[in-house]
Amino acid sequence: MAKGKKSGEPKGKKITLKMAKNALRLTVDGKRRLDLSNMEIATFPKCILKLADVDELDLSRNMLRKIPDSIHEFVNIRMLDLHSNQLENLPAAIGRLQNLVSLNLCNNRLTDVGLPSEVFLLRKLRSLNLGMNFLDAVPSSIGALKELRHLGIFNNNLTRLPESLHSLPNLESLNARCNLIPSDDKPPLDPIQRVECLYLVKESCLCEPCLKRLKEERQKMDSRIDDAPAKKRSMFTGLVTPNSVAQDEQATWR
Repeated sequence: MAKGKKSGEPKGKKITLKMAKNALRLTVDGKRRLDLSNMEIATFPKCILKLADVDELDLSRNMLRKIPDSIHEFVNIRMLDLHSNQLENLPAAIGRLQNLVSLNLCNNRLTDVGLPSEVFLLRKLRSLNLGMNFLDAVPSSIGALKELRHLGIFNNNLTRLPESLHSLPNLESLNARCNLIPSDDKPPLDPIQRVECLYLVKESCLCEPCLKRLKEERQKMDSRIDDAPAKKRSMFTGLVTPNSVAQDEQATWR
């Protein structure tokens, strides 16, 4: 083994302050957004702490395994996107981001232990995406997020939904699909609209079981299309973007 290298350490691109500054964007509503998504980053770049006054931080679609406690230095941040990484836990310091409105943690490796209770201290949070993780339960303390409007908890290991969801007065949409919740045990959520969302990731970003399941589902879909009558298949002729609705939903969650 080469000197100075540790076994098992993820390899990734090194981000310099100059690169980070070049990744700064101005959103249509005048917010400063630091977009470091899909850059093969394996370690949280410390240099971006010098840009901690940004309003939005996007570190999605990388190889991050850990978010440091220093994340609390982003005091003005309103949007934090960490989807499609390899995070197994979050620091309690995330609860100090009291201006956070949107938090996307979809497609990581979070468990109940790795999700700190401080997440539910984010009083201004309106959108929380915990989909595609390894959660066995949603803490009842989620009822403290009175401003929450959109909640994604799909593709986890949930066996029930907390009753505290009923205490969320502004909740507009809930995606709880693909869990282990028995249909007869689901509490009535009449005012809550269930929505689906789509994430596009490289196959290399998927774990082996997920990739296997994806290929199996694709084969089933192809089989159904091949077996369908020709008249039904021709309904899609000339349709340029058959997945445009799903793309709109993706934009909603990001």
